[in-house]
Amino acid sequence: MRSKDNVDLICDIAELAGLFERSSSLGDFLDTATSIIAWHMKAAVCSIYLFDEDSQELVLRATQGLGPAAVGRVRLALGEGITGLALKELRPICEANGSRNPNFKYIPGILEEQYEAFLAVPILRGLARIGVLVAQDPEPNYFDENDVKALRAIAGQLATTIENANLLMSIHEASRLPQPPPKELPRFIKGKTVSEGIAQGKASIIGMIDDEALRAFDEDPTPRTLDDFHRALKETEDQLAELQKELEERLSDVASLIFNAHLLILKDEEFSGAIERMIVGGAPPQKAVSSVVHRYINLFAKSPNPRLREKVLDLKDLGHRLLLNLMSHDPALADYEGRIIIARELLPSDLLKLAAQRTAGLVLLSGSITSHVAILARSLRIPTVLVENDDLLEFAEDRNLLIDALQGTLFIEPEKDVLDSYTRLIDEQRRLEQLDPVVKSETYSADGVRVRLYANINLLSDIDHAVRLKAEGIGLYRSEFPFIVRDNFPSEEEQYRIYSRIVERLPGRPITLRTLDVGGDKALPYAHSTNEANPFLGLRAIRFSLRNRAIFAQQLRAMLRAGAEHPVRIMFPLISSLDDFTNACSIVRDCMAELEAEKIPHNSQPELGLMVELPSAIEMIDDLCREADFISIGTNDLIQYMLAVDRTNEEVSDLYQPYHPAVLRALHKIAEAAMRHGIDASICGDAAADPHMTAFLLGCGIRTFSVDARHIPAIQRTISETNIEEVRLTAAQAIRLNRIAEIAEYFGVRDGG
Repeated sequence: MRSKDNVDLICDIAELAGLFERSSSLGDFLDTATSIIAWHMKAAVCSIYLFDEDSQELVLRATQGLGPAAVGRVRLALGEGITGLALKELRPICEANGSRNPNFKYIPGILEEQYEAFLAVPILRGLARIGVLVAQDPEPNYFDENDVKALRAIAGQLATTIENANLLMSIHEASRLPQPPPKELPRFIKGKTVSEGIAQGKASIIGMIDDEALRAFDEDPTPRTLDDFHRALKETEDQLAELQKELEERLSDVASLIFNAHLLILKDEEFSGAIERMIVGGAPPQKAVSSVVHRYINLFAKSPNPRLREKVLDLKDLGHRLLLNLMSHDPALADYEGRIIIARELLPSDLLKLAAQRTAGLVLLSGSITSHVAILARSLRIPTVLVENDDLLEFAEDRNLLIDALQGTLFIEPEKDVLDSYTRLIDEQRRLEQLDPVVKSETYSADGVRVRLYANINLLSDIDHAVRLKAEGIGLYRSEFPFIVRDNFPSEEEQYRIYSRIVERLPGRPITLRTLDVGGDKALPYAHSTNEANPFLGLRAIRFSLRNRAIFAQQLRAMLRAGAEHPVRIMFPLISSLDDFTNACSIVRDCMAELEAEKIPHNSQPELGLMVELPSAIEMIDDLCREADFISIGTNDLIQYMLAVDRTNEEVSDLYQPYHPAVLRALHKIAEAAMRHGIDASICGDAAADPHMTAFLLGCGIRTFSVDARHIPAIQRTISETNIEEVRLTAAQAIRLNRIAEIAEYFGVRDGG
């Protein structure tokens, strides 16, 4: 047997890794690499196969020892031959006699039949398949464990360089191939429901508009003048001011200066003046507008200031409106009224702007949605679906779309019979909405046990819906929306006006105001952040409030003042310890003392409670119930933190399971503790509205549900058909089960969720 210098080979890996820099071409790099490896291994053959992601095939890219004509011609499917199997199973395969392996694939014309010993080692970067290194020799049983280790070491060191080479080769090859015809979008895309409803209209793409999009207006042959630009400027300013006024009337709690950035840019002499100077200098007005808008877009996009980067969408929207006003005398065209908006990224404030322009529906691309955008879309009653198809950004502009956000589907250029069917469905929905809902003002179980159904509200506009559906009170007001959509923290007076309007609209009904819950996927764009590595475990909710006492105190003072004539309950989110709760209560007492000293009317005996959302709070539940006036179980975060699953992460969202035995046992434990200490325990979050969970929650002792108002009729029907004594046994049995599938089957849930 020939002497092999495996140690030298491993020592020379650094030389191999730097080889690419000294190579004259990609092919030269791969050829030289196979030659060096074959020489060190004293092997007759060394080959590099690279994995083509598109075709899911291995392609022979370089070889020392096989016929050169085989390069680029030999292709193996994943799992085909010994080489394909090594990559499929992500493991080295060493054969004394390769031709005897049942997976061996004979390929005529490459002169491989003379080699017996066969060693194939996958080239991986992490779990990504890059290719396979193959060594062959005519001497049977030529390769041993040391050879396997050596070739694995080489493959590991060369993985990144070979991957980059492969990517470059694929780019070069693609450029030489005839370009495929334009993609055709499918007629139907299955997605996920974000906000229920049905909408039909033409598509408008925002947020990810290519830099060439605005320049399309340059093709219009109609001459425009400086006077036309001045007219467009005035029309745009008037439209934005009118939109701002209208939004203030409809959504006063969150509409504060929502179009402020648009108007400021429009009035900026550097902006409008630059356009005017270009027009005076001979540039067509539309060319001047698109040129200056793009200059600002590039400046904002490259700014180190995240606040400025967030204004890029405002600039694109402004450019769109300004150009449409310049090119048309129909001001209605500048809005998105009746349009289906397609976007990759939307801030809550962007959503409000679209709502002001009466957008018909939203199509959000996968990964673009945060919990607050979803919640806001539901509050604004905008049908919204989440889909995975980036081609929509490129090919869907002005196409006819139909959103069925009841089923989570999107139709592209729907046929007439489909449109007619959905038109009838929309008409029927509108008719039903005009009827008085079949909801009783009080809820009782089948055996006469009183249960209270409260509404969660996000915007003041949600209150009408809650009243119409006979919510008995507000179990959760998410106070963060006025913070999230503004450019700065709302003042105490602004907050006081919002909280007072909630109280005025629901006289005599229980109202629970939750203090600021930001952080995680609910960032404040204007707050100084530290770019936390894991914001869900960082400075969020009560931690943010306790760290920023002045902001917390302003909010507490506003809540206490709003409750002067109508007692409101104040609830703290994400409490992890008794210390968190008592520290927050201490600040409430300080605020009451200040208001007393200032002789400002306020609630001097507020009920103070907390949200149970963390495993630590579950362990401390008796201590917390002893101190609190009430508790609310926030099931969304409770499940997320108990199971260590980010519910917004599509890679693991299927692991977010309300039917997990640990979750059920935690809910049971919390409810029992509340009953022991004689305090009210409400439940909110998605699980509170899950009809499969209702019987279990009632059986645990939960008597207060806080849900989006739209769920009240269904939950009331379920409760009215439920016997409490029977479901106590159901709950007792459920917490003894120890598998998710068993619990799902017990609850009558398909596929565990």
